[in-house]
Amino acid sequence: MLNDDLNAREKSILRYVVQQFIVTASPVGSRNITKKYNLGISPATVRNIMSDLEESGYIGHPHTSAGRIPTDKGYRMYVDDLMEIQALNSEEKKSINKDLDTNSIDQTEILDIATKILSRVTNQLACIVYPKFDAGILQKIQLIYLSSNKILIVITIKSGLLKTVTIELDTEISESSIEPVQSLLNEKLSGLKLSEIRLSFSNRIKESASEDNPIFRILVESADKIFSDIRTGEKVAVTGAKNLLLQPEFEDPLKFHSVVDLIEDKEIILHIFENSSGLFLAKRKDVNGVSVVIGQELPSNSGSDYSLVTKEYKVGNVSGTMGVIGPKRMDYSKICLLYTSPSPR
Repeated sequence: MLNDDLNAREKSILRYVVQQFIVTASPVGSRNITKKYNLGISPATVRNIMSDLEESGYIGHPHTSAGRIPTDKGYRMYVDDLMEIQALNSEEKKSINKDLDTNSIDQTEILDIATKILSRVTNQLACIVYPKFDAGILQKIQLIYLSSNKILIVITIKSGLLKTVTIELDTEISESSIEPVQSLLNEKLSGLKLSEIRLSFSNRIKESASEDNPIFRILVESADKIFSDIRTGEKVAVTGAKNLLLQPEFEDPLKFHSVVDLIEDKEIILHIFENSSGLFLAKRKDVNGVSVVIGQELPSNSGSDYSLVTKEYKVGNVSGTMGVIGPKRMDYSKICLLYTSPSPR
């Protein structure tokens, strides 16, 4: 094979090698291909085609096995041009609908549910990078009297995301003293980005607010906390760690430890997500917008054993990323289907 342009027969054999390896986790031989698929050609012909694919770097020949496994290049060709998006079965649809049957209006809770669905259906490690709350625009702020020295602050941004913060005062206040403060805050701050408010809170209210007012005083002191990201200290959530640990690729002790490190250190996952964003977009129109990053393409020294499939989501004017991390031998077609389909209801 003088170049990397594959003909129809070569593409078919590569597709079958990838599909079989995804299912079995075992090297794929020519006899396996001819028995499984009605190709109308002999095992010897398949073997020659597989040799050509190996020569061009699409499949590899591990150890002394007679079978072949896909390389990163082979997976890339499969994801971009060869895979067929499969449908969810009825049981999977029923399970997803059950999980989505919630009356919750808490956007972060809904995102957590979606991540659990991803993990269960794909049998991989599912992750979510929460939206940057401080990039949102303030719709309203509510102050709720809890006790004579405690206030609940509810921040609502235009996307619908909510954040609540409980503030304790060092002096007692009356319930009637809250309403004027709430009205002033909404008058001065509504329509601004939370990041702007956090940096200029004191200057924006000082002309209208009394420095002696204990509520204003505690608000100024707590502005960084109140108007920061929705989950301070938790930028990424991970679900389905056991799925990754049970994959046969990671039975080797060294690889097993790398998986444990990945799961335990969320900063590694956050680094992979942030640096992989937009690197490689699947070319197929029906998976447009889904980023599939494979093996050595990952921006991590320990990433060569993994693939990452992500999609950006938006909640109003703020965005985050949801993704699946797993061995390169993952079911890309099902994962891309989950990202690009509407609710299966």
